Amino acid sequence: MAFHAEGLVAIVVFYLAILAVGIWAAWKTKNTGSEGDRSEAIIVGGRDIGLLVGGFTMTATWVGGGYINGTAEAVYVPGYGLAWAQAPIGYSLSLVLGGLFFAKPMRSKGYVTMLDPFQQLYGKRMGGLLFIPALMGEMFWAAAIFSALGATISVIIDINVNISVIISALIATMYTLVGGLYSVAYTDVVQLFCIFLGLWISVPFAMSHPAVTDIGLTAVHQVHQAPWLGSINSLDIYTWLDNFLLLTLGGIPWQAYFQRVLSSSSATYAQVLSFLAAFGCLVMALPAVLIGAIGASTAWNETEYGVRDPMSNKEADMILPIVLQYLCPVYISFFGLGAVSAAVMSSADSSILSASSMFARNIYQLSFRQNASDREIVWVMRITVFLFGASATAMALLASSVYGLWYLSSDLVYIIIFPQLLCVLFIKGTNTYGAIAGYLFGLVLRITGGEPYLYLQPLIYYPGCYPDENNIYIQRFPFKTLAMLTSFFTNIIVSYLAKYLFESGTLPPKLDFLDAVVARYSREHMDKATLVKSDNIVLNELAPVNPRHSLTLSSTFTNKEAFNYVDSSPELSNTEDD
Repeated sequence: MAFHAEGLVAIVVFYLAILAVGIWAAWKTKNTGSEGDRSEAIIVGGRDIGLLVGGFTMTATWVGGGYINGTAEAVYVPGYGLAWAQAPIGYSLSLVLGGLFFAKPMRSKGYVTMLDPFQQLYGKRMGGLLFIPALMGEMFWAAAIFSALGATISVIIDINVNISVIISALIATMYTLVGGLYSVAYTDVVQLFCIFLGLWISVPFAMSHPAVTDIGLTAVHQVHQAPWLGSINSLDIYTWLDNFLLLTLGGIPWQAYFQRVLSSSSATYAQVLSFLAAFGCLVMALPAVLIGAIGASTAWNETEYGVRDPMSNKEADMILPIVLQYLCPVYISFFGLGAVSAAVMSSADSSILSASSMFARNIYQLSFRQNASDREIVWVMRITVFLFGASATAMALLASSVYGLWYLSSDLVYIIIFPQLLCVLFIKGTNTYGAIAGYLFGLVLRITGGEPYLYLQPLIYYPGCYPDENNIYIQRFPFKTLAMLTSFFTNIIVSYLAKYLFESGTLPPKLDFLDAVVARYSREHMDKATLVKSDNIVLNELAPVNPRHSLTLSSTFTNKEAFNYVDSSPELSNTEDD
């Protein structure tokens, strides 16, 4: 493949446009947030994100490189096809469920990050434990985005994949570092427009290429490879369901999602944004599905790509940029590839900001430095944006499959955080003992199930498992969902058991070493109360809310909803009574 100067120019133009928008957004909102409130403005954008920008940024959170490249890859790969391209439907449903059940209770309480309710109810130790899978999920997701970016750019201008990954990561990290959520949100608008325009312009040209057979024919008949509609064998039904539930339910408890929810100007807006984003995800998946189908319908030996097809060359994960490069006119391919390469940063920047927000607020501030100044928190966020961006870049350089990283990024979130979120929002009476037990049970069951992408052999061989070409056993049994349900019910059972043992006097109060049931005056318990009663975490009702509303201690105490929510926690109720 020759070096393409035109492709390089397209990349530079789109990257500079994205960077300029990010810096402009940062400059435009540099004075957002009152004195001592700048860090919260960076995290949740002053809570004045409207429907238009909010709808774009929430859609773009999911529709990035992993989404479009992974969907095209799944449709193209023989033996899988559209039947196994679960992400568009799965993530759209997760946004619908998030809007119906999770957006309103989270937004109406005025939380700043997804981990706030966990630290309020379970304490800072448990908040720190839950930060680990949340961080890993965001980093795996960002790594998948950077991997897709690198693959796309290397196809356009024939440069080393590692170099293109590093350059892309630097651009995304730079404007996230400067402007926080405002930069991310405004660049998302441009990025989503680029994806939509770039892909839809390219599809008709690719479809009309002489080497491409009618995709309607190849959908159900084998021409160049197996039909791209795909099929689900009876033996794989449980695997399909396990993966689908992972994407649907595991797509909810992400800081990247709740950051948009919590930045909405009201709880109702948060719900509407979720529904708009669900529709947007479906619409944005259509061109990726068509491009995957085109790749499966192409006689590649009749193109400039070569005698062997992308699957034989182990480049199935790059089928989208390959189709645009070899089946479209030069000017169309450069425009489409340039736009897509710049646009797929829309998810990576969100993940980096999300991880940084959780660390700065829930780990650094609430766990170690509760009296840290706002300026200090802002600098911690900036440093961690850079560090997490570098970490995601390193993981992207080691990635083997975009779709594989996609599932990996949801595993720990689905198995550990989702059941904990259900308990903390909807199950009364759960406590730290149950949360830790559920965390450990879910983690153990997931690890012992093995992981082919990490070449990790299972320790528990569930019914139907079989070895792959690397002699790594693949589970057909839905063990991920089993681990999630086990974590959920373990949390409830252990919580109520601990509550009964302590309150009945079977166990003395001094054994309540986590201060989760009967201890009232310990340091940890007072830390929990502080999370609610100080400016560290505010729970006042914010629907509706004035633009860039500043949250204060007095407004918290004059809000009945906040009091009602605090009273729902047994530990905090006892503290209030005292």
